[in-house]
Amino acid sequence: MVLLAQFVGALYGLLAIIFGAFGAHALKKSFSSEQLKSFETGVKYQMYHAILLLVLSFNLNLETTLERSMIYCFVLGTFLFSFSIYALTFSASKGKKLRIMGPVTPLGGLFLALGWALLLYYFIEEFI
Repeated sequence: MVLLAQFVGALYGLLAIIFGAFGAHALKKSFSSEQLKSFETGVKYQMYHAILLLVLSFNLNLETTLERSMIYCFVLGTFLFSFSIYALTFSASKGKKLRIMGPVTPLGGLFLALGWALLLYYFIEEFI
């Protein structure tokens, strides 16, 4: 589980750098300022959670159900949140907004919030 979290964290970090550079240079011509801002939000959240996955995987054993659940929430939440934003912004820039992706973003956000809630619970359980 530790290696999975490290692999996904490194992959998300790599992709965030690539997508961020792509957004800063190539997408300025085809995206509106609002679309570019949304795209950048997806990149930022992806990078934040890539770093978090790496920090957690190097500091926890990820052996308990709580620890594994937390990691799954961050991995799934980041994927659903950031990648749905990418899909929405790309489709909107082409004039074909993918309406089916609209509910996916908040679902990803829900998984991210749940991951943070589990992390908070982990700290409360460890230190009290």
